[in-house]
Parts: sequence; structure tokens; C-alpha cells
Amino acid sequence: MLKRIFPHPLLSLTLLLVWLMLVNKVTPGNILLGGFLGIVVPILTSPYWPGRPRLKRPVMTVPYVLLVIWDIIVANIQVALIILFKPRAKIHSQWVVVPLDLTSPEAITVLAGTITMTPGTVSALLSSDGTSLLVHCLHTDDPDGVRNEIKTRYEARLKEIFG
Repeated sequence: MLKRIFPHPLLSLTLLLVWLMLVNKVTPGNILLGGFLGIVVPILTSPYWPGRPRLKRPVMTVPYVLLVIWDIIVANIQVALIILFKPRAKIHSQWVVVPLDLTSPEAITVLAGTITMTPGTVSALLSSDGTSLLVHCLHTDDPDGVRNEIKTRYEARLKEIFG
């Protein structure tokens, strides 16, 4: 019964918190409306979630998130320096193909999102068979180094998390 009301409890909680942050005021009415959205939206969308992703090592998500936050901060500074001080002719944009060892659609989505959130890189295309990701890099002289960094820094950790 509880599973039927809360098919995705974490999504319900997230929706409630996002609603409260959007309205920027914690009142009983806002909590009630956020709770209503947190119950109704997962129930309406549950047919589109055939299976939940299983995390093999959920504890590893904390260091992964901290690593991504750190990389976003560092990449922001690097991109700002490139844009401000590099002449346009010296910027070497590259397309990099990253072969994937990940098989879980959720893990691939997290990897693509991580790459896109990190300034200076954008995941542009997933191959039709799901075995490689096309990434655009704002500036690099070493596309192989970018590919290897993505695989070791992010993909290896996601393989640990998702199994």
C-alpha cells in the first residue's frame, strides 16, 4: 500500500523540497501543496519508470558529488582564463569520442550530465548502440588525455557506484 502511494519516495521528497525552494516561503499551505505534488507526480509518472536503478555502492556517491563540485569550480576558472586571455586563434576546440564501459542507462546519463555540467566540455551525442559518447571540448591540445581523464576520473567511479 505504501509503495503504491510513494512509488519513488526520494523523488517525492525532492519535489517537496524543490517546491519549497521555488516559493521561498515555508508555510503550511506550501508544504501541503509541495507534498501533494510530491505524491501525485511520482504516481502519474511511475508507469514510465519500469525499474529503479540499483546502486551497488551508494556511499560512493558522496565523494563523487564532491569531486564533481570541485571540478566545476576549477573548470570555471580555467574557462574564464581561456576566454579572457587566449587569443581566439589559439583556442583549439576538439571533438572527443569516449568509449563507454558503462552499460546502465542511468550511469551513462549521470556521466553525460557530469561532462556537460563541467564548464568547457559538453556531451553531444550517445552512439546508437550506447557504447560511446561524443564530447566537445572547448580547448585542448590532447584529445586522448581528455578521453582518459573522463574515463578514469568519472566513468571508473560511476562503475563502482552502479556496478
